[in-house]
Amino acid sequence: MDKKRSGILMHISSLPNKYGIGCFSKEAYEFVDFLKESKFSIWQILPLNVTSFGDSPYQSPSSAGLNYYFIDLEKLMNDSLLTKNELKEYKEKLDAVKSKRVNYGFLYENRIPLLKLAFSRFDRSDKEFVDFESQEKYVDFAGFMTLKEVNNQKMRIDWDDRFKHFDKALINEIKEKYSDLFYFYLWTQFEFLKEYKALKEYANKNGILIMGDIPIYVAYDSVDVLKNPELFDLTKDLKPKHVAGCPPDMFSENGQLWGNPIYNWPEHKKVGYKWWNERIKGCLELYDLLRIDHFRGFSAYYSIPGEDKTAKNGVWVKGPGADLFKDKLDYPIVAEDLGMMDDDFYKMMDECKYPGMRLAHQCFDYEGRDGYWRPSNYTRNYFAYTTSHDSCTFVQYIEECDKKRFAMMKRILKDECKLMNVEYHNSDSKKYITDKTIELCLKSDAQAAIFPMQDLLYLGKEARMNYPSSISILNWSWRMDEKVFKRRKIEMGIYYSNLNKKYGRF
Repeated sequence: MDKKRSGILMHISSLPNKYGIGCFSKEAYEFVDFLKESKFSIWQILPLNVTSFGDSPYQSPSSAGLNYYFIDLEKLMNDSLLTKNELKEYKEKLDAVKSKRVNYGFLYENRIPLLKLAFSRFDRSDKEFVDFESQEKYVDFAGFMTLKEVNNQKMRIDWDDRFKHFDKALINEIKEKYSDLFYFYLWTQFEFLKEYKALKEYANKNGILIMGDIPIYVAYDSVDVLKNPELFDLTKDLKPKHVAGCPPDMFSENGQLWGNPIYNWPEHKKVGYKWWNERIKGCLELYDLLRIDHFRGFSAYYSIPGEDKTAKNGVWVKGPGADLFKDKLDYPIVAEDLGMMDDDFYKMMDECKYPGMRLAHQCFDYEGRDGYWRPSNYTRNYFAYTTSHDSCTFVQYIEECDKKRFAMMKRILKDECKLMNVEYHNSDSKKYITDKTIELCLKSDAQAAIFPMQDLLYLGKEARMNYPSSISILNWSWRMDEKVFKRRKIEMGIYYSNLNKKYGRF
C-alpha cells in the first residue's frame, strides 16, 4: 500500500436497516461517510458469497455466487419492481419475529419470494442483462441454484443421475425447462453487482478501500465440486476421501471438522492452477485488497478421513506452497496466518512477501514470551487487529479474564504503553483498556490497523460474530444497533479522526 492505513471490519450483513439484514442501502453509504469522517480508509468485509449450511459465508454453494440478501429492497421499489405495500407487508412479518439479529430462516421463507416477485416485473430484454449471460461463473451459479430448487434443496449427491454431469448441454436444458428459475438466479447476480459496484465506487471516491475475503475451501455441496470433480479429492462415487479441518488443541479436544473437500493439488498444478487463478482474479475485480483465509493451508493442510466424525485422526499433508502464487507476488493480498505454523509455512510467507495478521488481544495471554503478539513488535508487513470475526470481542475477552489474567493484562498494557510512549494511567475500565489497545495498534509500525466495529462500540459476548466449527443461530447474525451507532457516531468520528491523524494513518 502507498501509506499506513487504518480501517474497520464489519460485514455487509451487520449494517443496520429495517428489513432484517444489512444490504447495499443508504445505511451502507452512511457507513462510508462515517469511515471518511473518522479518517479510516479501509472497510474490511467478509466473503460476499451466498450462504448455505450454517449460514456461513465460508460454506457457499458457489465460490462465485453473490449473496442476494444484500440487494436493497427499497431500490427495487424505486425501480418499480416492488410496491410500498409489498415492502410494508414484508416489514410487518419481520416485526412479528422480533429479532435484533439476522434471522436467516425468515429471509429464506420471505425475502426470496419477494425477490422473485421483483424479478417477475423485470424486463429480461434489458441489453445489459442480456449481455450479462456471457458471464460463465454466474450462469453456472444460476444453473446450480435452479437444480437445488428443482431437487427440493437436496444435496447434489442425491440428485437424479441426469443432473450429475454439469456441462453446457445441461445448462441449455435448464434454461429451456426451468427458464423462470434460472433467469431469476441470474438476475440476482446482475442486480447484486450493479448495486455493489455503485457502493464501491462511492467508497473509492471518498478514499475508502474495500478489503474482501476469499475462503480457502469451497463447500462439498457446490457447483465448483459438481462441475470440476477432478480438482477435488473424491472417491469414484464422488464422495470426499478426505475433508478439511484443524487438529485438536487446548481450545478443542476433538479439533475442528469443517467438512470441506480437500483439493487434488497435483491436478491443479497440472492445469497451471487455472481454477485458482480465475477465482483470485474474480475477487480482485470486486475488491481493492484481498484477505485469503487460512493461508497456512497452502503450505500444508490438515486432512481428515472423509467418514470421520471428529478431527482427531487427521494428518498434515504438504500443499502447493508458493508455487501457486509465484505469478501473483504483486497482488494486493493479505495472508491470514493465524494458527499452528511450521518452517515450511514461514518459508512460503518469505517467498510470497504478503502481509500477515496480528491479533493484539493475544498478547495478553503470554507474559514473558517472545512478544510475538505485542504491538511494539509489529512490523510494516502486518495488519494489526484487536480481535477478529472468529474470536471473542475485545470486551468479551476482558470480561472473561479471571483476576490473575486481568492483572497480567494490565501489566502488559502498561509495559506496552511505556515502551511505545503512549500515555497511560491505571484503570480497570473496559472502555479505557480497549481504547489503549486500539491506540497501540494505531501507533504500531503495522501497515494497517483494523478493528471490528464491535470493539469500537465496546460490545461484549452478545456481539460476537462467529464461534468456529460450531452451528448456532448466533453465528454470522450480529447486527449493529442503529440507535447506538447514531448516538455515538459524532463522538467516535472526532476521536478516531484525531488518533488517525496523530499516528499518520491519514
